[in-house]
Amino acid sequence: MNTPSTTLPGGTWTLGDLTVTRFGYGAMQLAGPGVMGPPADHDGALAVLREAAALGITHIDTAGAYGPRVTNQLIREALHPYSPSLHIVTKVGAVRDEQGGWPPARQPEDLRRAVHENLEDLRLDALDVVNLRLGDAQGPQPGSLAEPFETLAQLQQQGLIRHLGVSNATAEQVAEAQTIAPIVCVQNMYNLAHRQDDELIDDLADKGIAYVPFFPLGGFTPLQSTALSAVATRLDATPMSVALAWLLQRSPNILLIPGTSSLTHLRENTVGAGLPLSDEDLTELDKIDPQAITA
Repeated sequence: MNTPSTTLPGGTWTLGDLTVTRFGYGAMQLAGPGVMGPPADHDGALAVLREAAALGITHIDTAGAYGPRVTNQLIREALHPYSPSLHIVTKVGAVRDEQGGWPPARQPEDLRRAVHENLEDLRLDALDVVNLRLGDAQGPQPGSLAEPFETLAQLQQQGLIRHLGVSNATAEQVAEAQTIAPIVCVQNMYNLAHRQDDELIDDLADKGIAYVPFFPLGGFTPLQSTALSAVATRLDATPMSVALAWLLQRSPNILLIPGTSSLTHLRENTVGAGLPLSDEDLTELDKIDPQAITA
């Protein structure tokens, strides 16, 4: 399933019939402060997207709620018409309120509207992958996803979506989704400080389903750990490089989508994810107590 890449760390993975680089790019940070409104540097945001494509990244993650609608419009402006090898993964199931919150929007009419807005803003006839965002800002929440996921499955049957996934989901919801329609990815919070999905990752790997950790570097507050810093110092690398490399080597089905609005950070992340970690390094990182990491 994976093939070597000469330009990006980690090689590639297939999402259904779509081949993507395991090292991807998350567009959320291209929107304005608090992921609301336009970027302060419009041309800079376009430059980051174009550099991501130039680096060979073929997996860009976005959502209509970012801005809202800002990042999708930036992606279209920067990259349309899209290369046949470029695949855009989006999310539906939440909107933005005036306070900058992320209230759920998972009624059938909400989801249909969101899919059509994504198609319009990205200027696409069909969306490559759509993740159903579940839970809330506190994380996954239990409950059936049948009604909203069945709505997306119907839109898939209509030809508006090629592949489906779930985001911010419990293991039970992942299993329920698979009884309704095939999924190609699960996008949950996971990093050195948040490893609650270890069993799920391994189960998905056995099934050939991708796991895409959001906030791979800890979110808006970077990961901080004495042990992580010690490994980074020994390798003459940054803690963020070690954290990305650890994820990429954690399991072959993990796809990275670190986000940044900086060209410099984009390039640093790309190089950093390819940092070779020895078995000793991995063992030391695996033993880190998540409670001892701040994020």
